Amino acid sequence: MVWPNGHQLQSQNYRIEGVLGQRGFGITYQARHLNRDQDFVIKTPNEDLRFDPNYPKFVDRFIKEGECIESIAGICTRPHPYIVRVFDLFQEGETHCIVMDFIPGESLWQRVQRQGALSEVEAVRYFQQIGGALQELHEAGLVHRNAHPGNIMFRGDQTPLIDFGIAVEIVPVTISFNHSWNSAFSPLEQMKGSREPTVDIYTLSASLYYALSGEYPTSSVERKIDDVELLTPKELVPSLSDRINEAVLKGMELTPHNRPQTMDEWVSLLESPIPTTVSHRYQKLQQLLAAGKWWEADAETRQVMLQVAGREQQGWFDEDSINQFPCEDLLQIDDLWVQYSNGRFGFSVQKRIWQECGGQVNWGTSIRLGDRVGWRKDGKWLELEELTFSSNAPPGHLPQSIPLELIKWGVRADLESGGRKFKKARNFCKKMGMRFFSRVQTCHKN
Repeated sequence: MVWPNGHQLQSQNYRIEGVLGQRGFGITYQARHLNRDQDFVIKTPNEDLRFDPNYPKFVDRFIKEGECIESIAGICTRPHPYIVRVFDLFQEGETHCIVMDFIPGESLWQRVQRQGALSEVEAVRYFQQIGGALQELHEAGLVHRNAHPGNIMFRGDQTPLIDFGIAVEIVPVTISFNHSWNSAFSPLEQMKGSREPTVDIYTLSASLYYALSGEYPTSSVERKIDDVELLTPKELVPSLSDRINEAVLKGMELTPHNRPQTMDEWVSLLESPIPTTVSHRYQKLQQLLAAGKWWEADAETRQVMLQVAGREQQGWFDEDSINQFPCEDLLQIDDLWVQYSNGRFGFSVQKRIWQECGGQVNWGTSIRLGDRVGWRKDGKWLELEELTFSSNAPPGHLPQSIPLELIKWGVRADLESGGRKFKKARNFCKKMGMRFFSRVQTCHKN
């Protein structure tokens, strides 16, 4: 039977808080560890199906795979940033239990339903994280088999993957097949119990399809049996790069051997090729970024942008120089930052966050953006020496020299005037700090 809320397990160590889901032979609970005062997830076989002919086979596989996961010390003894940790195994009466960390938050499915498809830069950054985590699992001899949008969670700037698909391919005879299989995200061979890494490659590719387009991909069954065509991601999102479009389609090949054979190989398809040649003007910037010299690269970015705008002598930008800044140069600078930071830094990253903060040319958006990217702390704008010039800085933190400088000029103007020019200072920020991101947006559309 399904354990009711309040039911206590393992000598009253755990208290059932509710059922999170039922799928196939498995049932998942949210439970409270009473000594730790912490929530966990407990997965068990569903004893209501114990008379199903396939139930003994499922329980046997459930126990073996649980022990296999627990035996991997790197997963069990320390939290992994992108894979849910197996915390404990125990038996309650005749029922075997696997305890995993509970990760609250919003799933990829919920995020897309709430706010629409992710941008290409954002989606690629998240899926590179997940792909790297799955590669670690595969090297340890495990396949997740459940990396669909409902199991990809958002936790700050990380996207941990939850809920291993333990024995997911063993299907009860007594319930419909649809209850045990995410058909839009699963390859055909998963029905036959395949535990090859190419299963995860297909599922993650299909999940990326959903993240980029907001649409479910045509299922592998419909494609194979009914000959239904799979619309390409680029048909749904014309602005999508050819590189990412091809990576998704390659990962969703119906035949396993036609897909990339390792997760590392598939993730490499997502990576933008590092420019081998850049114009002479940006070679120093490229070298600094390649060496991870973020402080120096930030200063070089400011210098070359002043050169391009013809504002070296003045040492600052006016409204016309921002509105007329050449898109070709702006995009080349942005590409270098995005490439060498693995999608963490760059004007386009800042522009995406600006849009998430409202996308308006106003002071409130400036405040929200500053809080998000780490330019503000405790309600105050940070000075240059207080900023973080490392790869651990918040997404969008760098380059700061142009957009943050424009915003802070307005703040200083207000302070120096004793508040008398408050409205003028804010208007300055509206026209300059946020206008810069409007220019970035215009250039990316062209």
